[in-house]
Amino acid sequence: MVTIEQLERWLKLPRENEHLEFKAASEQYDSTKLMKYCVAIANEGGGYLVLGVTDKPPRAVVGTKAFADREATTAKILQKLRIRVEITEFEHPDGRVVVFEIPSRPQGQPLHLDGAYLMRAGEKLQPMTPDRLQKIFNEGKPDWLSLTAKADASSDEVIALLDTQTWFDLLKLPYPTTQAGVLERLSGEGLITKSQEGWSITNLAAILLAKRLDAFPLDVARKAARVVIYEGTGKLKTREDKTGKGYAVGFESLVDFVHSSAPRNHMVEQVLREKEVKMFPKQALRELVANALVHQDFEASGASVMIEMYADRVEISNPGQPPINVERFIDEYRSRNERLADLMRRMGICEEKGSGIDKVVDAAEVYQLPAPDFRVGETRTTALLFAHQDFNE
Repeated sequence: MVTIEQLERWLKLPRENEHLEFKAASEQYDSTKLMKYCVAIANEGGGYLVLGVTDKPPRAVVGTKAFADREATTAKILQKLRIRVEITEFEHPDGRVVVFEIPSRPQGQPLHLDGAYLMRAGEKLQPMTPDRLQKIFNEGKPDWLSLTAKADASSDEVIALLDTQTWFDLLKLPYPTTQAGVLERLSGEGLITKSQEGWSITNLAAILLAKRLDAFPLDVARKAARVVIYEGTGKLKTREDKTGKGYAVGFESLVDFVHSSAPRNHMVEQVLREKEVKMFPKQALRELVANALVHQDFEASGASVMIEMYADRVEISNPGQPPINVERFIDEYRSRNERLADLMRRMGICEEKGSGIDKVVDAAEVYQLPAPDFRVGETRTTALLFAHQDFNE
């Protein structure tokens, strides 16, 4: 049950989120809009819709006359959406406040209103992306990263296939003195599991630590990041085509290769008085490559992270559409693959606080580059860094 003390705490929050929405609705509120918000918030895992409060900080209680018959409203929502929404009413000193406490949707079942599957995007509602819908339908099933990449591997095979030394180095841990100690640590992280004939290596372990991803089955090997360097501004002539290894053990060499392949930025060279400055800042490349690796849709078969460099731009793309609206990349964060993101954060490869895009924009400004661009297609999300352009161009 929501209390008036909890309401007072909500009023002080800096912004709304996918679990909390304010509406003034001083006279009335459209029942269809109410249903839409119930669907979207339930699809986000549940939350609250508060009527009688302005939605922009500093928030003020203005009171509402909407939905005076709470029992009838509860019954209508239950009949239409098949979920029970609890409605709490407060007589605040500044007016009546109505709070809808919306439960989470059932596992594996997205809610819809007349066929429209809705989700939150910042402060707005929008149709669910196909990959987000698929992720809900897949709930309760093992995710791709937890599946077995190699079954019944011997202890020696685990050490031969995975770069365990780099794993311990990245975690800043001393390397165990025995093979059993190495395997125990990997098992404790859920990267390998004991099987009847030895060890099962998970897809997560292979994706992060493989010395060679092509030593694993094709569906794992195809997840290797691919770098293509083109001559000119189109795809007609390829200069280099390189495939990476495990994301963690190969990350620094991958970023170094992309950065070293970039053309020179003569303008910034002159300003900084340095011998050679590459066109694209390494920090920006690092953040965008890490984001693409972490936020890709692993369920998309035959697709991988692509880093394509042209004479006038670099495009870094990953399979799948983002879980948040592209306009919110700068100030919101939601990880598609939480376990992968957590391990890469602990290894110092990426952050989980959502500041990566800020760093990309800042680095582009320092290097006097046009603003980065972020584009969402039917099957891929792409980040673009553009080469320096003279003002008249």
